[in-house]
Amino acid sequence: MAANTLTPPRTRIGSREEKAPRMGWLDALRGLAALVVVFEHSLDVLLPEVRRTASPWFDFGRYGVFVFFLVSGYVVPFSLERRGSVRQFWAGRFFRLYPAWSVAAALTLAVGAGGVSYGLPAALGDRPWAAAIAHLTMLQDLMGVPNALNVFWTLSYEMVFYLLVTAMFVAGVHRSSARVALGFGVGAAMLGVALPSGLLASRWPDGTVLVTVLLLAGGLAAMIGRRRGMRRAGVTVVATLALTLLLLNSRIGAIESLCIIATMFAGTAVRGVQDGRLRTRPAAGMITVVAVFTLAAGMRAPTEWALNANPNPLGPDWSIAVGAAWLTFLGGLALRRHRMPRVLVWSGLVSYSVYLLHPLVIQGVWYAAGRDPSELPAVVRLGWGVVLVAAVLGSAALAHRFVERPAQRLGRRLTDRRASPRGTAPRPART
Repeated sequence: MAANTLTPPRTRIGSREEKAPRMGWLDALRGLAALVVVFEHSLDVLLPEVRRTASPWFDFGRYGVFVFFLVSGYVVPFSLERRGSVRQFWAGRFFRLYPAWSVAAALTLAVGAGGVSYGLPAALGDRPWAAAIAHLTMLQDLMGVPNALNVFWTLSYEMVFYLLVTAMFVAGVHRSSARVALGFGVGAAMLGVALPSGLLASRWPDGTVLVTVLLLAGGLAAMIGRRRGMRRAGVTVVATLALTLLLLNSRIGAIESLCIIATMFAGTAVRGVQDGRLRTRPAAGMITVVAVFTLAAGMRAPTEWALNANPNPLGPDWSIAVGAAWLTFLGGLALRRHRMPRVLVWSGLVSYSVYLLHPLVIQGVWYAAGRDPSELPAVVRLGWGVVLVAAVLGSAALAHRFVERPAQRLGRRLTDRRASPRGTAPRPART
């Protein structure tokens, strides 16, 4: 998950009662997305019948993560604008993402070492230092490093999006989201089939990790510097790094990589239209083209000569799922003034922990049920399903209460203590 996002600034529309429903739709979408991803990852363990019948026609996992990507695109860039500070934005991102991620990573290593899980990818042991450094950047999926936990892959694309959004903010072009989304959408449909995957990692595995880390650290440091020339150099370095990894070194292939970033920037453009920051007709036209091109790109297979091309073309199940994610997001937007189901809103609040921890719970159920629960009677599997859901939501609630919330409070205290004149743009007025 895909991963969760900062809470967006509240739009002043009147009474307190009016504000809650406007916030609730985003949490409801996150909650729905997280639960669908849990469902997807439980199919092989508890519901092989659904895997055989429905999965060939609908990719539940991609549906969930694309809902997350749309919500991130809708929320994150405006969090940066609201803060008006690159330094504060990245501090907030750090305290939002890394504490829960660290817990999930530590648990992954622990259960892997204890033999009560599927086990860690063998390739992690070949280059442990590179694997550790790559994971700390959350860009491991774009560096040719296997994910210690399968769901970590979406965080790499969230991180690329944050880097591109930051570069655009510092460069003063952060309101070009519709055109940027269109560019990525066209690239996915037209160029994605011909672009290689894993090109850099296959030839310079250690060098790719080292150079990426150095450029990332240097680029981010330059973007919060005092001098305009240094900030411009930082923008160039960060944007070039992000685009190079997307175009040449993606594990999942350039088609899906470009579709993901196009979708996230399209979510940003939707927010811009809603807030009156973008002209409605041109931006809406570009958003529509992005959605259409993304669905069309999913139906195309990589060329045979593309290095390490994804052997599994995306296909109609992927396109149908992404289309459903768009419909879900737009439906939530249309219903934003209405109150959402409490269970979805609450699950959205803990969705980041749900997303990170549920694979470990599923693996625990797999181990406890005899390592092949798919062979058990349906009623027994149903019981294990109840245990799984309860354990996922319970562990997520605990992680949210004792890890996420304290970390976010600490982050707010640290960032609120100091003004941030460096790496800033004029703070926009709230709409």
